[in-house]
Amino acid sequence: MNFLTYLINGISLGSVYAIIALGYTMVYGIAKMLNFAHGDVIMIGAYVVYLAINQAGLNPILAIIISIVICTILGITIERIAYKPLRGAASLAVLITAIGVSYFLQNFALLVFGANTKSFTSVITLSPIKLFDGRLSISVTTIVTVVVCILIMVGLTLFINKTKAGQAMLAVSEDKDAARLMGINVNATISLTFAIGSGLAAIAGVLFCSAYPTLTPYTGSMPGIKAFTAAVFGGIGSIPGALIGGILLGVIEILGRAYISSQLSDAIVFTVLIIVLLVKPTGILGKKINEKV
Repeated sequence: MNFLTYLINGISLGSVYAIIALGYTMVYGIAKMLNFAHGDVIMIGAYVVYLAINQAGLNPILAIIISIVICTILGITIERIAYKPLRGAASLAVLITAIGVSYFLQNFALLVFGANTKSFTSVITLSPIKLFDGRLSISVTTIVTVVVCILIMVGLTLFINKTKAGQAMLAVSEDKDAARLMGINVNATISLTFAIGSGLAAIAGVLFCSAYPTLTPYTGSMPGIKAFTAAVFGGIGSIPGALIGGILLGVIEILGRAYISSQLSDAIVFTVLIIVLLVKPTGILGKKINEKV
């Protein structure tokens, strides 16, 4: 039963990584840039929910909606102020800017919320489900996390494949110049991508802090890095790849923590990533891109 418990916990953690990884994979797939401030948007979203519930006394669902709205606006603002002026700049300049935005958000949180660790109350308060005469206990948070991840993946896939905005995203990801000539507003499409990714980050932040109930200005840093790893693992730019990479990463981390060493679990995760990239550099579902020279 212990293995089954670890496996379920790994799938739950991996589902959170998958939701976060969507932000990375969408932005990279469409804007061809890595938004390393994405993990800190998760932290801001979690703080908004914490304040809305504990300070304002709002209903958890309303608190989550407010968090999604604020993170969506934050994502659009970051894109407009920090990234849009660098649209034609070298990738290194964009990367350094993304790191700068990340540090800015962390220090902003330090000034506003303080450095003390906050105890995050789970928004899901139902009792665990007992199976096999009580030998297996599954928290409702775990079930909700997995279900929400699947719904988001299905919804996002349908949005991209069935709507005009989604088709515009696909066109921009293939060729920005050609998309512009076809009448697509490239800047608006990229802003929409940031908005969706940041809104999903708020959901991921709530789910992550509900499972691991502590909150600091650095809460989003490691999950953000691991989610980026999951995106690369599954094939960055691929939505199904983000799901597969996230869940595999979560399972590897939890099993490594349980059976090998809790202190080496992060090292195990990144070692597996290195091995996968040595065998298949594009990731599990990534496609090789041939560049014209």
